[in-house]
Amino acid sequence: MRFSSLVLSASLCLFSIHSYAGDDHSHKPIGDAIKDVPIFDAHIHYKEPAWEQFSVKTIIELMDQNGVAMGLVSSTPDEGTIMLWDYAPNRIVPELRPYHGAANSSNWAKAPDMKEYLEKRLNNYPQHQGIGEFHIHRLDMDDEALFRDVIKLAKDRDIYLHVHSGPEAIQWLYSLDKDVKIIWAHAGLGYRAEFTYALMSQFPNLLADTSLREYAIMSDGDTIDPKWMKIIVEFQDRLMVGSDTWVNSQWENYDRIITSNRDWLSQLPRDIAEKIAYKNAERIFNVKVSNDQIGTR
Repeated sequence: MRFSSLVLSASLCLFSIHSYAGDDHSHKPIGDAIKDVPIFDAHIHYKEPAWEQFSVKTIIELMDQNGVAMGLVSSTPDEGTIMLWDYAPNRIVPELRPYHGAANSSNWAKAPDMKEYLEKRLNNYPQHQGIGEFHIHRLDMDDEALFRDVIKLAKDRDIYLHVHSGPEAIQWLYSLDKDVKIIWAHAGLGYRAEFTYALMSQFPNLLADTSLREYAIMSDGDTIDPKWMKIIVEFQDRLMVGSDTWVNSQWENYDRIITSNRDWLSQLPRDIAEKIAYKNAERIFNVKVSNDQIGTR
């Protein structure tokens, strides 16, 4: 399967014909007031290598000092997510990552009894609001039966798939079930903004987190790239920020990561900035996100 050249060509035309100059761009940016807006971090991992260096108390303190009221957490293994949720259920939205034991980002879809593992964890911990973040490094049609099972597990519970992949894999998942609920991790990391625009145009229910994309969004370091501004404004109801604490150095740099996200949010009108910072997450996960959560568990 190839990413639709027709969709991409159409999006390229949109970018070339309609440079972003909408009314939203003329609205006053939220500016420094973004510092007072709570953040929902939609891409957190609390993986086993972090457990010794960063206690659950330390993780919540890092969130506190950066105004991160809540976070969407998946971990390798899932015990890390449950540890955080047990410690601070008021701050954590859990999701189930398939990775455990020998099952990792490259081979998890081939791991024995993966369906049974996922089903058991979801039954034992029904607080999970998603399956993922998981990787699809390349499409393998031999995995179709498992992915149909994964989609069914998610749909039966009305939860999301959090997918790290290129556009082709997202198209493939929707071809298996047009109603599956997907969060596209990193909004197309490794792909140009045109591809992100094209895929989100093609699938009007596709959500995305922008973790690891903050430097592409602020391509010159000072202002939002015009192509990303178009994505942000057009899909303002479907984006969430994230940190992606996939290695310990991301926790060590958590202050800088959240600051870099506030930097680009500060250039948006208040209504758009607040949606992406936390209000979209409130709607998506049916939670209340507030500065009142800071300092609580």
